[in-house]
Amino acid sequence: MTTPYELAKEAAAALAEKTGVEKHDIALVLGSGWLPAVDALGEDYTEIATTDLPGFSAAAVAGHSGKIRSIRSASGQNLLVFLSRTHYYEGKGVAAVVHPVRTAAAAGCETIVLTNGCGGLNPSWSPGTPVLIRDHINLTATSPLVGANFVDLTDLYSARLRGLAKEVDATLDEGVYVQFPGPHYETPAEVKMAGILGGDLVGMSTTLEAIAAREAGMEILGISLVTNLAAGISDQPLDHAEVLEAGRNAATRMGALLGDLLPKI
Repeated sequence: MTTPYELAKEAAAALAEKTGVEKHDIALVLGSGWLPAVDALGEDYTEIATTDLPGFSAAAVAGHSGKIRSIRSASGQNLLVFLSRTHYYEGKGVAAVVHPVRTAAAAGCETIVLTNGCGGLNPSWSPGTPVLIRDHINLTATSPLVGANFVDLTDLYSARLRGLAKEVDATLDEGVYVQFPGPHYETPAEVKMAGILGGDLVGMSTTLEAIAAREAGMEILGISLVTNLAAGISDQPLDHAEVLEAGRNAATRMGALLGDLLPKI
């Protein structure tokens, strides 16, 4: 039986063949609302369908594209951009959720940027505000690690990379991201609980990917795009269309942030 790690190596080999790029440097996983920002990363690219690689499935969420883009940036970096992700709530298992991360590691990436669209607990974070992830709380009750594999998560989200991001945009705030299983939005009581636990952001992705990236030895930067105030913080109902709209409105800022940041890494 093929292990998840062997499957990632097979996917990386197929990626190199289809893109003509033997080794990629930096991986990015784009969350809900981030898709419009990708064009700022470079015009010299090859794009393939996720389903062209072993172990990947088609995108299942509106606002995600089932594509992988290999970009040669102006600074000479080979960027591997996943324009969609598999969410834990899709029921495909945790190995499927972190398969892009493991493929990126097998493709040579030493750094990964994990982005998401999320709810914010801080009323001053209006929709379209980017927030650096300082730490996380994983409420999925699972892990991508198997067996007695004890991985240290003390400094999971790189202080060095957060510092570089603040050099690009000194207004960036930091926060603790809380992943709920989804796909339903959190209740006001659950959001209140997240705040009591120390959370600032709530969403349905990222933490499992970050753990797998640390296991693979990658340096991790997490960036949340606050697309709405979390349930109970605002009296407005939650709507996925609102998430996508906030992303479109923030696309220029997000693209500029990533475009200026990546050459510094």
